[in-house]
Amino acid sequence: MCIRCERSSSGTAAVSALPSAASPWHPRRAFLLAAAGAALGGPALAQVDVGKASVARNLVPADKIEAAGVQQYGQLLEQARAKGALAGDNNPQLQRLRAIATRLIPFATPWNSRARSWKWEVNLIGSKQINAFCMPGGKIAFFTGILDQLKLTDDEVAMVMGHEMAHALREHARARMAKSAGTGAVLSLGAQMLGWGQVGDLAARAGTQLITLKFSRSDETEADLVGLELAARAGYDPKASVSLWQKMAAASKNQGSLNFLSTHPSGPDRITKLEANLPKVEKLYRDARK
Repeated sequence: MCIRCERSSSGTAAVSALPSAASPWHPRRAFLLAAAGAALGGPALAQVDVGKASVARNLVPADKIEAAGVQQYGQLLEQARAKGALAGDNNPQLQRLRAIATRLIPFATPWNSRARSWKWEVNLIGSKQINAFCMPGGKIAFFTGILDQLKLTDDEVAMVMGHEMAHALREHARARMAKSAGTGAVLSLGAQMLGWGQVGDLAARAGTQLITLKFSRSDETEADLVGLELAARAGYDPKASVSLWQKMAAASKNQGSLNFLSTHPSGPDRITKLEANLPKVEKLYRDARK
């Protein structure tokens, strides 16, 4: 399924897919919503227990990995636009995604103070792929396949989005890049020419790997639980996390190439852990619904 893109009249670069000021998803509004989340307190107030973020991420400066994310995200949007597969601001499915994101974003900052300055974006790409992701820096993309083929409810979409946002907030890509490269990584000539040294080399590698990066089992558990809490605080039913992964498991049996599950393996253990944490966030959900 291809969606006709709404071309920007500004003539700016790849990430110019940002909506107009008249759109409910204007980046200024998203920034204000994200900043409002700071008043909620830090992760110490979290109901789920995921411990401290990996210290390995400190080997790669956050601004470099975020810049790599912005670059790759922009390239993806350009490719989708060229194929007529990038949804315009008036697309109902995209509006639905952005409405859900608008509710989730205010609760992001307590998990990562850098999220206050992220220029959040949500875009929809017409593709049968069952996939979604959030790049470092708050760049979110969904493929129509995950919405259409799994027939996701708003609550289930919020669980997917919260999970992907959690990967970015917990800086899992930054940590994985640092761990996989190690301290003895060889400097690339291009990075040296840019003056970034080893850090630039790692960020450059990240720019080609971020979308398909496979996180560790512990990273996936963190993203599940942080995403669960983000969605519950935003007023989305926590039980949808279980029905979501049940749908994923069923889809994996019917399709040989399920992109989302290639980097987010499903299984009974995943559902069991989510079920065990439902009581921890139930009150957050009830309070949000009042």
